[in-house]
Amino acid sequence: MQVLVNSNHSISVTSDLEERIKATVETELERFDDHLTRVEVHLNDENSNKSGPQDKRCQMEARVKGHDPISATHRAETLDLAINGAAEKLNHALGHALDKLNRH
Repeated sequence: MQVLVNSNHSISVTSDLEERIKATVETELERFDDHLTRVEVHLNDENSNKSGPQDKRCQMEARVKGHDPISATHRAETLDLAINGAAEKLNHALGHALDKLNRH
C-alpha cells in the first residue's frame, strides 16, 4: 500500500511528520493491505497562523482495488490528533464497506 502525503501552504510536511503519518496509516489499515492500492492523506490548517479549536484537518482517501475510493475526515486541535482520528474513521469505514461488498 502506497501512502501519499499532501498539505496546503500553511503546513510544512517534514520527513519526520511524513514517517509518522505513514506508520499510523500502515498500522491502522494493515488488515486491508490486500484491498488497497494507495492512501492519500491531505493535511490542512484551516486558520493558517491563527490558533483555534479544531483548526487542524486531516482527510484520508483510500483507493480500493476495483471500487470507488473511501474517504474519512477528522478535525482536531493538533495534527497528530487529526491524523489519528482520520485513520480510525477510515479503518471503520473500510471495514463497513468491505464487509458489505463481501456479503453481496
